[in-house]
Parts: sequence; C-alpha cells; structure tokens
Amino acid sequence: MAHSQTEHKDRRATFLSLVAAADNFPFGPVEDRYYQLYLPGDDQPHGYMLPEVVARMPSIAAIEVEHKVPRRVNVLDKSHGTDTPGAVNAAFQELVDICIERKTFRALAGMRSEPFAIPSTRYERPVQVERFAAQLFGITHRGAHIVAYTFRDSEMYVWIPRRAAHLFTYPGMLDTTVAGGVKAGASPLQTIIEEAREEASLAEDVVRRLARCRGTITHMSMSGEESPAEKGLVCPDYTFVYDMELPPDVVPRPNDDEVAGFTTMTAEDLKAAMLREEFKDDSAVVLVDFLIRHGVITPENEPDFVEITMRLHRKLPFRT
Repeated sequence: MAHSQTEHKDRRATFLSLVAAADNFPFGPVEDRYYQLYLPGDDQPHGYMLPEVVARMPSIAAIEVEHKVPRRVNVLDKSHGTDTPGAVNAAFQELVDICIERKTFRALAGMRSEPFAIPSTRYERPVQVERFAAQLFGITHRGAHIVAYTFRDSEMYVWIPRRAAHLFTYPGMLDTTVAGGVKAGASPLQTIIEEAREEASLAEDVVRRLARCRGTITHMSMSGEESPAEKGLVCPDYTFVYDMELPPDVVPRPNDDEVAGFTTMTAEDLKAAMLREEFKDDSAVVLVDFLIRHGVITPENEPDFVEITMRLHRKLPFRT
C-alpha cells in the first residue's frame, strides 16, 4: 500500500498492521451490506457484491437480482441442466463483455484478462470469470508465491524484485521473488513454474527441483484508495506459498517488462523495508509468514505474534 511521507511520519507500520491491511474485511454478518452471488443448483454463496456494483451492472437474461434482504445475484442455467458450467461461463462472459465495451467499471481497465476459475464451485467442469472481473463479484482469488533465498557466509539473503513502474497495480513497489494468480486449468506448481520463467528467468527444472510448498495463507480484504479499481470490492484470497533455496550461482533476472530488477536483502533489511511499507500488500503478508517459519519473527521479539499467526489463516466464507 502506497503512502505519503507525511503519513509515514504520523504512524509506524508493524507486522500486525501489514497483515491487517491485507485482511481488513470486517467480521460479522454481511447480509445487510452486500449482495451474495449464487450459481445454479448450489445453496452456497460464491461471492459478496457491493450494492453500487449491482446497481451499475447491465441487465442480461442469464442473471437475476433479488433486492430483498438477504439480497442475491443469481446466475441462471439457460441450458436447463444440459450444460450448467457452460451456461454459467457464458453468462459471466456476456456480462463482462458488455461492461468492457461500455467502460462500466474501473476494475476492468477496459481490457480483457486471463480466465480464473471460481474455486468454490462443484460442477463437473470448472466455472471461470476473467481475472479483472472476479473482484467485482467478490469471488475467491487463488495465488502462488515463491520466496527464493540463498546463503552467503551462513547468512540468508532473500531475492526481492521491484515491480515495473507501468504496472496497473502497485507500480514500483517491492514484491516476493515470483508471484502470480492461479489461472483456470492450472495447478499452483504450474503457476510458479510459468511465472518463474517469465518474471525471473528461472528454468523449469530448477523450480521443480528446489521449490517446496510450505502451505497456504488466507486473508480477505476490501480494495482501498490506493487501488485503481472501485473502492470497497471484496477480495477473499488464499495463497500457496513456496520456499526455494537457490545455490549462489543461480541468479534471478528479469525476463519480461513487469520486473524492473532484482536485489538481495538480509532478513534485517527485509524487515526494515516491510515496515517502511515498500511491499505490495499481499506480498508483505507472504513475507511475514516466511520470516515466522524461518525463525526471524518469534514470540520473543514480536508482541503480536499470536494475533499475526491467526490472521494469516483466516477462515474464508466460501468453499475452497
């Protein structure tokens, strides 16, 4: 999250505040504040939608809206059971196409984006929606991050990239070594292999041999003033986290225009940059988890240790 120098003087970030920034969705009932997204033949919601988003949403035959509390947005099965996943995909695509053409929402950036699966569905085939549109529907996002590091003279150095200045989100900020959204039809491992090649020039065999999945972290946020999208969009998220110890002769290098460059940071340098809020929000959370698992952040040096560890694993309201 980007802040002015004046704001930095007024307050100092903590590791808990970094986690809270990515997990700022309030606990408690939501029925009076949001529309819930429902899909055919499923009694479980799949997303929370802002009333102002629903109000601006174009009317199409495949989607109906119930305005009485508990408010609902229902995607209809126009195939009448012959191809429910296909009908749902077609409904989402029709709506997104109209919104892009009309420039209805800033979140869409007036452009197409890759398909992301809706992880909470239980149909025989995946249901998907374009990445930029997913946040309008409050659908759970899946990501995968690698934190790569190496040792020199017994000290750990973490490989940290700076995001390119032209990116739509978090331009110029620091990031985890490799990160990406898990696209429809891809696994977390496939995601990090592809992203490692594209962003860091790391070969597939290196990633397969050295990357180790260390679990997941979960959080739920609302888009804020710093986001180019509409404010208040609900963003549930779970992230697969990977550690990768690299030998000293393997050096990540930019391979596309999304990364300005890589540097290495000691654990202390990393902590200082995080507390200066130089990192992308969700990446800061991944790095808090990394520093806990590597014994850098401990109950002895962090007064909010228990709260932080609980907030790293929020129970999401939708199936995963």
